[in-house]
Amino acid sequence: MPGLTGYAEMVVGTSDTAPRIGSGHIPVLATPKMITLIEEAALAAVEHLLPAGKQSLGTHLDVSHVAATPVGMTVKAEAELIQVDGRKLVFAVRARDQMDLIGEGRHERVIVTAASFQARIDEKGKALKK
Repeated sequence: MPGLTGYAEMVVGTSDTAPRIGSGHIPVLATPKMITLIEEAALAAVEHLLPAGKQSLGTHLDVSHVAATPVGMTVKAEAELIQVDGRKLVFAVRARDQMDLIGEGRHERVIVTAASFQARIDEKGKALKK
């Protein structure tokens, strides 16, 4: 499985900027939006290959955001699967706009059985009703 690569792309809109989501004051692509795009790329790499009833969940992200991207510019994220350790998947990730590398790092996901995971969430949610 290492070597699998996924991609995701977006055009930065005003709703994707730091001031709009509360992560800064300059109207450029917000870091949380870049992270979402990176996670989408990781999903695109592997999710379609998982057996029925399985899914991957993000568990760790170590990413730099090194260049600003203005509204209207396209951003592309790439996630390459570099390691499989049991249920853990490790990706090398990068994001680029039309001019620069804007972010890079590592992203980890874990493969879970969707029904078992949902059962744990439902059990945890019962604490709200007490």
